[in-house]
Amino acid sequence: MLLLDTHAWLWTVEGNARRVGRKALRLIAQAEAQGAARVSAASVFEIVALHAAGRVVLAQPPEQWIETSLERSGLRVAEVNREVAIDAGFIPRTALPDPLDRLLVATARQIDATLLSADAAILSYATRAASVRVHDLSR
Repeated sequence: MLLLDTHAWLWTVEGNARRVGRKALRLIAQAEAQGAARVSAASVFEIVALHAAGRVVLAQPPEQWIETSLERSGLRVAEVNREVAIDAGFIPRTALPDPLDRLLVATARQIDATLLSADAAILSYATRAASVRVHDLSR
């Protein structure tokens, strides 16, 4: 199972290949072919919030962009359920200051997925916490 961080989802859909490594592209293609590629419901929220704040410009309205990108890629949405919320709540703020990052890490753990991310804080956390698998998106 592979869980894409929000930026990984955006960059792969928008064709920002210079930011996505070859191995990461292979992992995504393989996971999509196996029906094992996921994005978190937290990433859906983050994309809409970033668009609403003017920090991300999408070619379509966010609802349509999300639906189209899910349909075309075969990505499925991993829900933020009670177990994910509890797990994320136990990750110290000092370890991962961004609450959405904590939700992504907890989601990856709960669905037994490798988290695909270029986020330095997440990559650093993964080296200290053996309980989460992370692959650097740039590789």
